Amino acid sequence: MTKDEDRNATGWAGVAVVAERGGTTSARRPWHHRRRALIGAGVAAAMAAALAIGTLPVTHEPASSDSASMVSGSVGNGSGDDHVVGPGTSQDATTATASQSSGVVLIDTVLGYSGEEGAGTGMVLTSSGTVLTNNHVIEGSTAIKVTVPSTGKTYTATVVGSDTTDDVAVLKLSGASGLATIRIDDDAETVGQAVTAVGNAEGQDSLTAAAGTITALKASVTTASEGAVAGETLRNMLQTSADVVSGDSGGALIDSQAEVVGMDTAASSGTTPTVAYAIPIERALTIATSIRKGETSSTVTLGYPAFLGVEVSSDADTTAYGPGATQGATSGGGGAVIAGVFQGTPAATAGLEEGDTITAIGGTTVSSSGELSKALSGFRPGQKISVTWTDQTGDSRTASVTLAQGPAA
Repeated sequence: MTKDEDRNATGWAGVAVVAERGGTTSARRPWHHRRRALIGAGVAAAMAAALAIGTLPVTHEPASSDSASMVSGSVGNGSGDDHVVGPGTSQDATTATASQSSGVVLIDTVLGYSGEEGAGTGMVLTSSGTVLTNNHVIEGSTAIKVTVPSTGKTYTATVVGSDTTDDVAVLKLSGASGLATIRIDDDAETVGQAVTAVGNAEGQDSLTAAAGTITALKASVTTASEGAVAGETLRNMLQTSADVVSGDSGGALIDSQAEVVGMDTAASSGTTPTVAYAIPIERALTIATSIRKGETSSTVTLGYPAFLGVEVSSDADTTAYGPGATQGATSGGGGAVIAGVFQGTPAATAGLEEGDTITAIGGTTVSSSGELSKALSGFRPGQKISVTWTDQTGDSRTASVTLAQGPAA
């Protein structure tokens, strides 16, 4: 399955898109979701990765119909040691040592407007508090806290930028200095090499270490479809037998010298032995450097997106759900139908209501929820723009709104 090219157009680019939960799981992302309340059948797109218990499953053959999950993956390019040489070996996780933990931090997030919480892992790149993690760890978050296990000190973090395609995000810690940083491996990895996955396993706010081996290079894996976010294919990954679990996302895959070779990103679900996947650290660092330089692309968002504050129906027939919102209609091609309005947002201030249909944003005509999100993605928080909509009586109305800062993209 290839990545949904419209993912940016249906995320927190100013609106929340309602969609049905479902889809075949194929690989879980080891991000830990702490539920405070029951989640409805339809969820906001930007929170979809979070609201599926933080899993992204992976396998090499289709699972039987009664399997809990299935993994689709391929490895190598047909030459050399890129092929899998066997299932590899893994060991039970143990408490990470000081050497293994150096530069690895715990990440806790608050998601959107729901009060939901998530947990993951990150790696410190600079002593002043630049942190590398997976995009799916912080996606949809409105608050991020990062804790250094060795000192117990917790920092408030902001998003410098994120890449949705390669699943990389860069954070900046407020008031941080003198932090220990990770050590980067500069040797070529090989199949059979001993590695250890270090992370915030199960979101327990402590670091564990799970030993294994690299079982393939240049592996490809299709992640699970979650809510409105389609599964995506991650390529040229390191495949390992280390027992990566929920909460380990964004953590360090280290070699025997405690040097980082990759960033833990996905793992198999319901399979034995474990199959885990890590982004090679060189690639993750290249993306992080571009983000820190302020370079944008079609998949990179710098900082936080602009937020209008409406929940819209997806362009397919779906059930509406959202904090502070009630069920609404679906888009009929003449605009983006509002399924709900988040309280205290620009949309609420302007007077938009459930059942209204947005027909233009910032002077650009929109005929669907996807077009609305795409149009909003071109604006930044704090910008004043016009919104035109048709209310439920059929009257056309226009108002000027100042866009707010939305949850992390």
